[in-house]
Amino acid sequence: MLVTGAQGFVGLPLSTALVKLGYQVRCAVRDHFQVNEGQETLSIVDINGTTVWANALVDVAVVIHLAARVHVMNETAADALSAYRKVNVEGTLNLAKQAALAGVKRFIFISSIKVNGEGTALGHPYHEQQAPSPLDAYGLSKYEAELALQQLAKDTGLEVVIIRPSLIYGPGVKANFRTMMRCLALGIPLPLGSIHNQRSLLALDNLIDLIQVCITHPAAANQIFLASDGVDLSTPELLTAMAAALGKPARLIKLPESLLMLGAKLVGKQAMAQRLCGSLQVDSSKARELLGWQPPVSVQEALHKVAVAYSHRSPC
Repeated sequence: MLVTGAQGFVGLPLSTALVKLGYQVRCAVRDHFQVNEGQETLSIVDINGTTVWANALVDVAVVIHLAARVHVMNETAADALSAYRKVNVEGTLNLAKQAALAGVKRFIFISSIKVNGEGTALGHPYHEQQAPSPLDAYGLSKYEAELALQQLAKDTGLEVVIIRPSLIYGPGVKANFRTMMRCLALGIPLPLGSIHNQRSLLALDNLIDLIQVCITHPAAANQIFLASDGVDLSTPELLTAMAAALGKPARLIKLPESLLMLGAKLVGKQAMAQRLCGSLQVDSSKARELLGWQPPVSVQEALHKVAVAYSHRSPC
């Protein structure tokens, strides 16, 4: 089995879990790193339309493609879409074509909920049957990669499985999730107590479990799955649960959302405020019904693992 991006937030624990299940795992990484028994590494410096994967694909039955040019909050590339396409579209299709020629049976592509869009109306979750509506270069590149893989599957018989995760959280999570955890750990009051939204999340352990199911389940072939924990939370509910996991009180101030958005606009943080105030719900029932998949880890259990990892890495 080949796992790309095996040094990353998802790839490292996924590779470890697969070895524990008895799989022989080949890890495609940028830099050599220590691996566990049952793993081997192969250095792939750049992923694009000309990368040679021949050695990596020897005797491989399943490819799990995690490596990507990820969403950049403060994009600096002059032509962001071209930069994303180089890795996420051309690089993905190049790998998949070589995989098909090498006799790989199944190609699991970790896409993004950004293919569907940036937010939902409250109570109207995204689902697989909706027409995609990516709004940024990253989401568009992931959608174009999906389309290219689906056509390749028709042309070659390669089984393609596409997973669009909602926001993934777990030990080592960064960005806004870690920032919120740091504020809670420090006891900083947050003006988010009056937000009435709903957001879907996906625990890292639950994503890894879904990937494991998709490796072998016959019904997963040539399907798209939206993935979440199956429990939607408002921002105040999430913060309260995070604080409880940290053993801290959640100091939430009930500031009107309109004032919060105005303040965010004044300091150039509109995008962050929108993510905290807006809804983004995901219907993951297809995976449950077609694959019999049930997320094995509850939100509380997953947040506890995040809190323990955070506490061990931080003096707070």
